[in-house]
Amino acid sequence: MPLPIKMLISTMSSFPYPVNEEERLAALKSYEPDNKGEEKEFDAIASLAAAICGTPVSLITFIDDKRQWFKSHIGTHLTENTRELSFCTHALTLDEEVMIVPDATVDDRFNQNPVVTAAGITFYAGVPLINVDGFALGTLCVMDNKTQEFTAEKISALKLLAKQVVDKLELRRKVRTLEKTNQELLNSNVLIQKFASMAAHDIKNPLSSMLLTSQALKQRWQTSGDKSCERLIDINITSIKTLLNLVDEMLAYSKAPSLLIAKKQVFELNGFLNRVIALLRIPANLHIVLPQGRHELNISVIALEQIVLNLLSNAIRYNDKEQGMIMIRFSEDDEFYQLELEDNGIGIAPEYHHKIFGSHFTLQVTDRYNEKGSGIGLATVKDLVTALHGTIQLKSTLGTGSTFYVSLPKL
Repeated sequence: MPLPIKMLISTMSSFPYPVNEEERLAALKSYEPDNKGEEKEFDAIASLAAAICGTPVSLITFIDDKRQWFKSHIGTHLTENTRELSFCTHALTLDEEVMIVPDATVDDRFNQNPVVTAAGITFYAGVPLINVDGFALGTLCVMDNKTQEFTAEKISALKLLAKQVVDKLELRRKVRTLEKTNQELLNSNVLIQKFASMAAHDIKNPLSSMLLTSQALKQRWQTSGDKSCERLIDINITSIKTLLNLVDEMLAYSKAPSLLIAKKQVFELNGFLNRVIALLRIPANLHIVLPQGRHELNISVIALEQIVLNLLSNAIRYNDKEQGMIMIRFSEDDEFYQLELEDNGIGIAPEYHHKIFGSHFTLQVTDRYNEKGSGIGLATVKDLVTALHGTIQLKSTLGTGSTFYVSLPKL
Protein backbone atom coordinates (compact mmCIF):
# COMPACT_ATOMS: atom_id res chain seq x y z
CA MET A 1 0.00 0.00 0.00
CA PRO A 2 1.55 3.32 -1.04
CA LEU A 3 2.23 5.92 1.59
CA PRO A 4 -0.30 8.79 1.58
CA ILE A 5 0.67 11.87 -0.43
CA LYS A 6 0.21 14.27 2.46
CA MET A 7 3.25 14.46 4.77
CA LEU A 8 2.60 12.81 8.09
CA ILE A 9 2.62 15.03 11.20
CA SER A 10 4.78 13.76 14.02
CA THR A 11 3.71 13.33 17.62
CA MET A 12 7.26 12.24 18.52
CA SER A 13 9.63 14.74 20.11
CA SER A 14 13.09 13.25 19.62
CA PHE A 15 15.17 10.89 17.51
CA PRO A 16 18.67 9.43 17.82
CA TYR A 17 21.70 11.32 16.46
CA PRO A 18 24.92 9.73 15.23
CA VAL A 19 27.86 10.59 17.48
CA ASN A 20 29.57 12.33 14.56
CA GLU A 21 26.48 14.24 13.45
CA GLU A 22 28.25 17.54 12.67
CA GLU A 23 30.88 15.85 10.53
CA ARG A 24 28.21 13.67 8.91
CA LEU A 25 26.18 16.74 7.85
CA ALA A 26 29.32 18.35 6.43
CA ALA A 27 30.04 15.18 4.45
CA LEU A 28 26.48 15.15 3.10
CA LYS A 29 26.80 18.77 1.99
CA SER A 30 30.01 18.00 0.11
CA TYR A 31 28.01 15.89 -2.34
CA GLU A 32 25.79 18.90 -3.12
CA PRO A 33 22.69 16.71 -3.32
CA ASP A 34 19.59 18.33 -4.76
CA ASN A 35 17.16 18.38 -1.83
CA LYS A 36 14.20 19.53 -3.88
CA GLY A 37 13.12 16.10 -5.01
CA GLU A 38 14.01 12.84 -6.67
CA GLU A 39 16.63 12.20 -9.30
CA LYS A 40 15.64 9.81 -12.08
CA GLU A 41 19.08 8.27 -12.42
CA PHE A 42 18.55 6.54 -9.05
CA ASP A 43 15.15 5.08 -9.98
CA ALA A 44 16.62 1.98 -11.61
CA ILE A 45 18.41 1.03 -8.39
CA ALA A 46 15.35 1.66 -6.23
CA SER A 47 13.10 -0.31 -8.60
CA LEU A 48 15.53 -3.22 -8.57
CA ALA A 49 15.60 -3.16 -4.76
CA ALA A 50 11.79 -3.33 -4.60
CA ALA A 51 11.67 -6.17 -7.12
CA ILE A 52 14.36 -8.25 -5.40
CA CYS A 53 12.97 -7.72 -1.92
CA GLY A 54 9.34 -8.16 -2.94
CA THR A 55 8.16 -4.90 -1.34
CA PRO A 56 5.77 -2.26 -2.71
CA VAL A 57 7.91 0.62 -1.44
CA SER A 58 11.59 1.34 -2.02
CA LEU A 59 13.40 4.59 -1.23
CA ILE A 60 16.82 6.15 -1.67
CA THR A 61 17.03 8.83 0.98
CA PHE A 62 19.31 11.50 2.37
CA ILE A 63 18.95 12.85 5.89
CA ASP A 64 19.96 16.34 6.99
CA ASP A 65 19.53 17.92 10.42
CA LYS A 66 15.73 18.17 10.15
CA ARG A 67 14.47 16.33 7.10
CA GLN A 68 14.68 13.17 5.13
CA TRP A 69 14.28 13.63 1.39
CA PHE A 70 14.03 11.01 -1.32
CA LYS A 71 16.29 10.80 -4.36
CA SER A 72 14.06 8.02 -5.61
CA HIS A 73 10.69 6.88 -4.36
CA ILE A 74 9.06 3.74 -5.67
CA GLY A 75 5.55 3.03 -4.38
CA THR A 76 4.86 6.44 -2.82
CA HIS A 77 4.25 9.97 -4.01
CA LEU A 78 6.07 11.46 -1.03
CA THR A 79 9.34 13.26 -1.78
CA GLU A 80 10.38 14.01 1.81
CA ASN A 81 9.54 13.38 5.45
CA THR A 82 10.34 14.92 8.79
CA ARG A 83 13.38 13.34 10.36
CA GLU A 84 11.64 12.36 13.59
CA LEU A 85 9.20 10.18 11.60
CA SER A 86 11.95 8.47 9.67
CA PHE A 87 12.85 4.86 10.31
CA CYS A 88 16.06 5.59 8.40
CA THR A 89 17.36 8.07 10.97
CA HIS A 90 17.59 5.15 13.39
CA ALA A 91 19.57 3.16 10.82
CA LEU A 92 22.24 5.87 10.81
CA THR A 93 23.02 5.32 14.49
CA LEU A 94 23.43 1.55 14.42
CA ASP A 95 26.65 -0.31 13.93
CA GLU A 96 24.86 -2.97 11.90
CA GLU A 97 25.19 -3.04 8.12
CA VAL A 98 21.45 -3.39 7.73
CA MET A 99 18.56 -2.42 9.99
CA ILE A 100 15.54 -4.73 9.85
CA VAL A 101 12.20 -4.09 11.55
CA PRO A 102 10.13 -7.27 11.00
CA ASP A 103 6.95 -5.86 12.58
CA ALA A 104 6.87 -2.18 13.45
CA THR A 105 3.50 -2.52 15.19
CA VAL A 106 5.19 -4.33 18.09
CA ASP A 107 8.43 -2.33 18.06
CA ASP A 108 8.53 0.26 20.86
CA ARG A 109 10.52 2.65 18.66
CA PHE A 110 7.88 2.81 15.95
CA ASN A 111 4.50 1.48 17.10
CA GLN A 112 3.24 5.03 17.79
CA ASN A 113 4.79 6.49 14.64
CA PRO A 114 2.16 7.81 12.15
CA VAL A 115 4.04 6.00 9.38
CA VAL A 116 2.83 2.84 11.13
CA THR A 117 -0.50 3.91 12.64
CA ALA A 118 -1.73 6.00 9.69
CA ALA A 119 0.13 4.72 6.65
CA GLY A 120 0.12 1.07 7.67
CA ILE A 121 3.81 0.38 7.24
CA THR A 122 4.74 -2.80 9.08
CA PHE A 123 8.02 -4.08 7.63
CA TYR A 124 11.22 -2.05 7.11
CA ALA A 125 14.75 -2.92 5.99
CA GLY A 126 17.38 -0.23 5.39
CA VAL A 127 21.07 -0.16 4.54
CA PRO A 128 23.00 3.03 5.43
CA LEU A 129 24.76 4.77 2.55
CA ILE A 130 28.28 4.92 3.97
CA ASN A 131 30.72 7.12 2.07
CA VAL A 132 34.46 6.57 1.70
CA ASP A 133 35.14 8.46 4.93
CA GLY A 134 32.72 6.34 6.95
CA PHE A 135 29.84 8.83 7.23
CA ALA A 136 26.23 7.72 6.76
CA LEU A 137 24.55 10.04 4.25
CA GLY A 138 21.17 8.32 4.18
CA THR A 139 19.79 4.90 3.29
CA LEU A 140 18.54 2.57 0.67
CA CYS A 141 15.43 1.06 2.24
CA VAL A 142 12.41 -1.08 1.42
CA MET A 143 9.05 -1.13 3.22
CA ASP A 144 5.91 -3.23 3.23
CA ASN A 145 2.47 -3.09 4.83
CA LYS A 146 2.83 -6.68 6.00
CA THR A 147 5.51 -8.62 7.84
CA GLN A 148 7.89 -10.76 5.90
CA GLU A 149 10.92 -12.97 6.31
CA PHE A 150 13.94 -11.10 5.03
CA THR A 151 16.38 -13.69 3.73
CA ALA A 152 20.16 -13.52 3.66
CA GLU A 153 19.99 -13.29 -0.14
CA LYS A 154 17.77 -10.21 0.04
CA ILE A 155 20.06 -8.61 2.64
CA SER A 156 23.10 -9.24 0.43
CA ALA A 157 21.33 -7.80 -2.62
CA LEU A 158 20.21 -4.69 -0.71
CA LYS A 159 23.78 -4.08 0.50
CA LEU A 160 25.17 -4.43 -3.03
CA LEU A 161 22.60 -1.97 -4.38
CA ALA A 162 23.40 0.48 -1.58
CA LYS A 163 27.05 0.29 -2.61
CA GLN A 164 26.04 1.17 -6.16
CA VAL A 165 24.26 4.28 -4.87
CA VAL A 166 27.38 5.35 -2.95
CA ASP A 167 29.60 4.65 -5.95
CA LYS A 168 27.36 6.84 -8.10
CA LEU A 169 27.51 9.63 -5.53
CA GLU A 170 31.29 9.40 -5.29
CA LEU A 171 31.64 9.49 -9.07
CA ARG A 172 29.45 12.57 -9.32
CA ARG A 173 31.43 14.33 -6.60
CA LYS A 174 34.71 13.51 -8.33
CA VAL A 175 33.35 14.81 -11.63
CA ARG A 176 32.27 18.08 -9.97
CA THR A 177 35.67 18.41 -8.31
CA LEU A 178 37.42 17.77 -11.62
CA GLU A 179 35.21 20.31 -13.40
CA LYS A 180 35.94 22.89 -10.72
CA THR A 181 39.67 22.17 -10.89
CA ASN A 182 39.62 22.43 -14.67
CA GLN A 183 37.80 25.76 -14.49
CA GLU A 184 40.28 27.09 -11.94
CA LEU A 185 43.12 25.93 -14.18
CA LEU A 186 41.51 27.62 -17.18
CA ASN A 187 41.05 30.85 -15.23
CA SER A 188 44.63 30.61 -14.01
CA ASN A 189 45.95 30.09 -17.54
CA VAL A 190 43.96 33.05 -18.85
CA LEU A 191 45.31 35.16 -16.01
CA ILE A 192 48.85 33.98 -16.76
CA GLN A 193 48.49 34.97 -20.40
CA LYS A 194 47.12 38.41 -19.56
CA PHE A 195 49.69 38.97 -16.85
CA ALA A 196 52.50 37.93 -19.19
CA SER A 197 51.23 40.31 -21.88
CA MET A 198 51.08 43.22 -19.45
CA ALA A 199 54.37 42.31 -17.81
CA ALA A 200 56.08 42.29 -21.22
CA HIS A 201 54.59 45.73 -21.82
CA ASP A 202 55.82 46.91 -18.41
CA ILE A 203 59.34 45.66 -19.09
CA LYS A 204 59.53 47.94 -22.14
CA ASN A 205 59.26 51.05 -19.93
CA PRO A 206 62.42 50.58 -17.83
CA LEU A 207 64.20 49.24 -20.92
CA SER A 208 63.29 52.40 -22.82
CA SER A 209 64.49 54.49 -19.90
CA MET A 210 67.76 52.59 -19.86
CA LEU A 211 68.22 53.13 -23.61
CA LEU A 212 67.49 56.87 -23.51
CA THR A 213 69.68 57.56 -20.49
CA SER A 214 72.49 55.45 -21.93
CA GLN A 215 72.36 57.41 -25.16
CA ALA A 216 72.37 60.73 -23.26
CA LEU A 217 75.21 59.49 -21.07
CA LYS A 218 77.27 58.58 -24.12
CA GLN A 219 76.74 61.98 -25.73
CA ARG A 220 77.59 63.96 -22.60
CA TRP A 221 80.61 61.88 -21.80
CA GLN A 222 81.95 62.24 -25.33
CA THR A 223 81.58 66.03 -25.37
CA SER A 224 82.46 67.11 -21.85
CA GLY A 225 82.89 64.31 -19.37
CA ASP A 226 80.22 66.13 -17.30
CA LYS A 227 79.85 64.74 -13.77
CA SER A 228 76.08 65.09 -14.08
CA CYS A 229 76.41 61.81 -15.95
CA GLU A 230 76.50 60.23 -12.52
CA ARG A 231 72.80 61.09 -12.07
CA LEU A 232 71.99 59.39 -15.35
CA ILE A 233 73.93 56.34 -14.23
CA ASP A 234 71.84 56.23 -11.04
CA ILE A 235 68.68 56.33 -13.15
CA ASN A 236 70.02 53.44 -15.15
CA ILE A 237 70.78 51.42 -12.03
CA THR A 238 67.30 52.09 -10.62
CA SER A 239 65.67 51.04 -13.88
CA ILE A 240 67.75 47.87 -14.03
CA LYS A 241 66.83 46.94 -10.45
CA THR A 242 63.15 47.56 -11.19
CA LEU A 243 63.40 45.37 -14.26
CA LEU A 244 65.14 42.57 -12.37
CA ASN A 245 62.53 42.64 -9.59
CA LEU A 246 59.74 42.46 -12.14
CA VAL A 247 61.37 39.53 -13.91
CA ASP A 248 61.85 37.74 -10.57
CA GLU A 249 58.15 38.22 -9.80
CA MET A 250 57.21 36.89 -13.22
CA LEU A 251 59.38 33.81 -12.75
CA ALA A 252 57.93 33.13 -9.29
CA TYR A 253 54.41 33.56 -10.60
CA SER A 254 55.02 31.29 -13.59
CA LYS A 255 55.95 28.49 -11.17
CA ALA A 256 53.02 29.11 -8.81
CA PRO A 257 50.19 31.24 -10.28
CA SER A 258 48.43 31.35 -6.92
CA LEU A 259 51.24 33.60 -5.65
CA LEU A 260 49.73 36.46 -7.62
CA ILE A 261 46.83 36.50 -5.19
CA ALA A 262 48.11 34.66 -2.12
CA LYS A 263 51.48 36.36 -1.62
CA LYS A 264 50.49 39.30 0.58
CA GLN A 265 52.93 41.91 1.82
CA VAL A 266 52.75 44.87 4.17
CA PHE A 267 53.79 48.05 2.38
CA GLU A 268 53.39 51.81 2.54
CA LEU A 269 51.03 53.12 -0.13
CA ASN A 270 52.76 56.28 -1.37
CA GLY A 271 56.13 54.60 -1.56
CA PHE A 272 54.47 51.85 -3.60
CA LEU A 273 52.77 54.42 -5.87
CA ASN A 274 56.04 56.26 -6.47
CA ARG A 275 57.71 53.01 -7.53
CA VAL A 276 54.85 52.30 -9.95
CA ILE A 277 54.94 55.84 -11.35
CA ALA A 278 58.68 55.47 -11.95
CA LEU A 279 57.86 52.70 -14.44
CA LEU A 280 55.78 55.10 -16.56
CA ARG A 281 56.63 57.89 -18.95
CA ILE A 282 55.01 60.96 -17.41
CA PRO A 283 54.49 63.95 -19.76
CA ALA A 284 55.71 67.31 -18.51
CA ASN A 285 52.19 68.76 -18.60
CA LEU A 286 50.64 66.03 -16.43
CA HIS A 287 50.56 66.17 -12.63
CA ILE A 288 49.85 63.17 -10.37
CA VAL A 289 48.54 63.87 -6.87
CA LEU A 290 49.11 61.12 -4.28
CA PRO A 291 46.93 60.43 -1.22
CA GLN A 292 47.64 62.49 1.86
CA GLY A 293 49.09 60.88 4.97
CA ARG A 294 50.75 57.54 5.51
CA HIS A 295 48.82 54.33 4.79
CA GLU A 296 49.93 50.74 5.25
CA LEU A 297 48.31 47.95 3.28
CA ASN A 298 48.56 44.19 3.53
CA ILE A 299 47.66 42.74 0.16
CA SER A 300 49.18 41.18 -2.96
CA VAL A 301 51.75 43.72 -4.16
CA ILE A 302 52.10 42.00 -7.53
CA ALA A 303 48.37 42.11 -8.25
CA LEU A 304 47.90 45.68 -7.00
CA GLU A 305 50.90 46.84 -9.03
CA GLN A 306 49.31 45.55 -12.21
CA ILE A 307 45.96 47.14 -11.31
CA VAL A 308 47.42 50.58 -10.58
CA LEU A 309 49.91 50.42 -13.45
CA ASN A 310 47.18 49.76 -16.00
CA LEU A 311 44.84 52.41 -14.64
CA LEU A 312 47.59 55.04 -14.50
CA SER A 313 48.89 54.13 -17.94
CA ASN A 314 45.42 54.59 -19.47
CA ALA A 315 44.88 57.86 -17.60
CA ILE A 316 48.17 59.19 -19.02
CA ARG A 317 47.72 57.94 -22.55
CA TYR A 318 44.18 59.22 -22.98
CA ASN A 319 44.58 62.68 -21.47
CA ASP A 320 44.08 65.46 -24.00
CA LYS A 321 44.08 68.46 -21.65
CA GLU A 322 46.66 71.24 -21.71
CA GLN A 323 47.22 70.65 -18.00
CA GLY A 324 46.66 66.99 -17.27
CA MET A 325 45.77 65.79 -13.79
CA ILE A 326 45.49 62.42 -12.07
CA MET A 327 44.20 62.43 -8.50
CA ILE A 328 44.73 59.27 -6.43
CA ARG A 329 42.66 58.96 -3.26
CA PHE A 330 42.70 56.27 -0.59
CA SER A 331 40.47 55.30 2.31
CA GLU A 332 39.83 52.18 4.35
CA ASP A 333 37.47 50.71 6.91
CA ASP A 334 37.50 47.53 8.97
CA GLU A 335 36.84 45.33 5.93
CA PHE A 336 37.98 47.08 2.76
CA TYR A 337 40.65 49.20 1.11
CA GLN A 338 39.20 51.81 -1.27
CA LEU A 339 41.31 53.33 -4.01
CA GLU A 340 40.12 56.05 -6.41
CA LEU A 341 41.92 57.21 -9.55
CA GLU A 342 40.42 60.34 -11.09
CA ASP A 343 41.67 61.96 -14.29
CA ASN A 344 40.62 64.89 -16.47
CA GLY A 345 41.17 63.01 -19.72
CA ILE A 346 38.97 62.32 -22.73
CA GLY A 347 36.32 60.46 -20.71
CA ILE A 348 34.22 57.48 -21.77
CA ALA A 349 30.72 57.65 -23.24
CA PRO A 350 27.99 56.04 -21.07
CA GLU A 351 27.18 53.33 -23.63
CA TYR A 352 30.68 51.90 -23.18
CA HIS A 353 30.86 51.85 -19.38
CA HIS A 354 29.77 48.21 -19.15
CA LYS A 355 31.97 47.09 -22.06
CA ILE A 356 35.40 48.50 -21.30
CA PHE A 357 36.35 45.65 -18.94
CA GLY A 358 35.68 43.05 -21.61
CA SER A 359 38.58 41.19 -23.17
CA HIS A 360 40.07 42.97 -26.21
CA PHE A 361 37.38 45.67 -26.23
CA THR A 362 38.72 49.05 -27.33
CA LEU A 363 37.18 52.46 -27.98
CA GLN A 364 39.00 52.62 -31.32
CA VAL A 365 40.61 55.95 -30.46
CA THR A 366 44.29 56.81 -30.58
CA ASP A 367 46.19 57.91 -27.50
CA ARG A 368 48.58 60.85 -27.09
CA TYR A 369 51.29 58.77 -28.75
CA ASN A 370 49.05 58.08 -31.78
CA GLU A 371 48.60 54.43 -30.83
CA LYS A 372 45.44 52.37 -30.30
CA GLY A 373 44.85 50.24 -27.23
CA SER A 374 44.89 46.45 -27.29
CA GLY A 375 41.92 45.98 -24.95
CA ILE A 376 44.06 43.86 -22.61
CA GLY A 377 44.71 46.39 -19.85
CA LEU A 378 41.27 46.99 -18.33
CA ALA A 379 40.28 43.34 -18.85
CA THR A 380 43.34 42.36 -16.83
CA VAL A 381 42.44 44.91 -14.15
CA LYS A 382 38.93 43.45 -13.89
CA ASP A 383 40.26 39.88 -13.66
CA LEU A 384 42.78 40.80 -10.97
CA VAL A 385 40.23 42.72 -8.91
CA THR A 386 37.82 39.79 -9.17
CA ALA A 387 40.56 37.34 -8.19
CA LEU A 388 41.16 39.47 -5.09
CA HIS A 389 37.41 39.24 -4.36
CA GLY A 390 37.06 42.98 -4.89
CA THR A 391 35.00 45.27 -7.12
CA ILE A 392 35.79 48.00 -9.63
CA GLN A 393 33.40 50.70 -10.81
CA LEU A 394 33.61 53.57 -13.27
CA LYS A 395 32.13 57.05 -13.39
CA SER A 396 33.00 59.01 -16.49
CA THR A 397 31.83 61.97 -18.54
CA LEU A 398 32.85 62.23 -22.16
CA GLY A 399 35.25 65.12 -22.61
CA THR A 400 35.63 65.73 -18.87
CA GLY A 401 37.38 62.71 -17.38
CA SER A 402 36.98 59.40 -15.58
CA THR A 403 37.14 58.04 -12.05
CA PHE A 404 37.80 54.38 -11.28
CA TYR A 405 36.74 53.09 -7.85
CA VAL A 406 38.55 49.96 -6.67
CA SER A 407 37.44 48.21 -3.47
CA LEU A 408 39.55 45.32 -2.18
CA PRO A 409 38.73 43.24 0.92
CA LYS A 410 41.21 42.87 3.76
CA LEU A 411 41.39 39.09 3.42
